[in-house]
Amino acid sequence: MTLESDTPRLVSSHRGVQLTRRGLLSAGAAATVAATLLRPDFSWAQNAEKTFCASLGWTVWESGRHIVNGYKDAVERLGGSLTIADANYDVKKQADQILAFIEAKPTAIFITPADSAAISPAVQQAVASGIPIFIGDSYVPGTTVTSTAMSNNFGLGAYPAEYIVETLGGKGKVALVSLPSNESWDQRTLGAKSVFTRHPDIEIVSEIAFALGGSTTPRQVVDQILTANPELDAIWCAWDGAASEGTLAIRAAGRDTIITGIDGGQQSFEYIKAGSPFKITMAQSFYEMAYMNAFYAQEVAAGRQAPRFVITPSYAVTKESLDPLDTIPDTYDVPGEAAKLGWSRVL
Repeated sequence: MTLESDTPRLVSSHRGVQLTRRGLLSAGAAATVAATLLRPDFSWAQNAEKTFCASLGWTVWESGRHIVNGYKDAVERLGGSLTIADANYDVKKQADQILAFIEAKPTAIFITPADSAAISPAVQQAVASGIPIFIGDSYVPGTTVTSTAMSNNFGLGAYPAEYIVETLGGKGKVALVSLPSNESWDQRTLGAKSVFTRHPDIEIVSEIAFALGGSTTPRQVVDQILTANPELDAIWCAWDGAASEGTLAIRAAGRDTIITGIDGGQQSFEYIKAGSPFKITMAQSFYEMAYMNAFYAQEVAAGRQAPRFVITPSYAVTKESLDPLDTIPDTYDVPGEAAKLGWSRVL
């Protein structure tokens, strides 16, 4: 399987649909497709060969790798062929991918949005086509898709905020690095603030909204926060990429500020286990999100129902939960693996 990150070229594995740049919809072609949705033809749904298409908002970071593996493993085990396209945080590219997949008429379309609100019109067209649509990681506003598998994002933000409050004894200066571009990811910040505002001696001295795919790096953001706030006790981050790079900034500055993250993965676990400023991550089940999408797509194809929402497990990972392990876990989010580590879901 090939993932193309710099163009919307779509490459199929096995016996699936093959689409190239020339197959992507132009604005005129997209209008034609929108018109034909008024008279959909569902005969393709009876095809014996099941074909699945996945438009992924990103495949970078460990979260992206786990998502790709979840989709690939599920389709390989349960049957069918899979086409994966990587939008690499490009909203227009992802919308084009979705529209191209509508034209291909697969058994189902999987989508993990980088900007859920921005791609909502394309997802609405996909829903209107009659193709079952399965969303991973985020809720897409304004749509009624077949099924969504995601974490409790509000809880993901609140839990490390509670950790910060407890660690600081209810008093201190805190900064936030947020991800407002995705409505679901923004829920994490709202969860954190719901905790901090209940503690009057916790002062939020800085909040920077980060744009994924922009020219500024998370390391530069944390450097700015540290420079502007010489008395800073903790940094809450909406995702692990900022927490990992922020750890390097804290070390370079010689500060004793703690930092928290959300996502989970080997790199984050290594920082935490080493006793760095990175103290806790909320490890999401990205593999299980993707696997549940593919599993329920098979169920729907067989004439059975899928749940409207699946809230996948999240685990609070600290040095205490990693120290007993001989190796840094990589497959904790495969169903059943966390229990073998002695981990219990907290959300």
